[in-house]
Amino acid sequence: METILRRLQLASGVVLLIYLFLHLVNHALGIWSIDLAGHGLVLALRLWHSVPGTVLLYGGTLLHFSLALRTIYGRRHWTLSRTEWIRLWAGLSLPLLLIRHAVATRLASSLYGFEPNYERIVILLITSGTQGLQLALLAPGWLHGCLGLWLRLRHYPRVRRAKPALLAFLVGMPLLSAAGFVRMKHAVVAMRATLPAADPILVAHQAALETWRHNLVTLYLSLIISAFVAGQLRNWLERRRLRKASFNL
Repeated sequence: METILRRLQLASGVVLLIYLFLHLVNHALGIWSIDLAGHGLVLALRLWHSVPGTVLLYGGTLLHFSLALRTIYGRRHWTLSRTEWIRLWAGLSLPLLLIRHAVATRLASSLYGFEPNYERIVILLITSGTQGLQLALLAPGWLHGCLGLWLRLRHYPRVRRAKPALLAFLVGMPLLSAAGFVRMKHAVVAMRATLPAADPILVAHQAALETWRHNLVTLYLSLIISAFVAGQLRNWLERRRLRKASFNL
C-alpha cells in the first residue's frame, strides 16, 4: 500500500508540475509578444478545460493534497533537512495559487461566462494590485515540484551528472516567466492611454468570487492545521501509553 501511495503521489505531482510548467511557458512567451502568449493560453485552456484535462488537474490536485494531509498527520517527528523544509514550504503555497487562479478564471468562467485572455488577466492583476503575488506564488510551486522529482531521481547517475543543467532550468523558468509577464504588463499599459477597469463581469461578481476564494483558503488552512494538530495529539497519546507501559514493567 505504501508503494502504491508513493506512486500516486509522484503521478499527481507530475501532473501539477506539468500544469505549472505550461503556465510558466505561457508567461515566458510574453517576452516576444502578448499575442504569442495569448495563443499559448488558448491551447492551455483547451487542454485543462477539456474533460480529461479537468479530471487530471483537479483530480491530481485533490489526490496530492490528500496524500500531503496524510503525510502531515503521520509524521512522528519534524526533524527535517533544509531541502525538505524548503520543499514543504513551497508545496504548501501551491494550493493558494491554484485557489486564486481557479476562482478568478475557471469558476468565473463556469458561473458567470468570463472568457480569460492575457490582456484581461494583466489588467485584472494590475488593478487589483496582485501581480506581484501571482509571480511570487508560481515560483514556490515550481520549486516544490522540481525538488520532489530530484529527491525521487537523485540516486540515478545520469540525473546527478545533469544537476547543473537541472538547476539552471529550475531557476531559469520562473525568471523567464517573470520577464514575460513584466513585458506583457508594459505592452498592455502602452496600448492604452488610460488603463481600463477590470472586466465588467469580474467587477459585477467580485464580492461573490472573493467569498469563494476566502472560503476555499480558509478550508485549506483549516485542513492543514487539523492534520498537524491531530498528528501531534496522536504522537502525545502514543508517548503517554509507552511511558505507562514502561512504568508498569
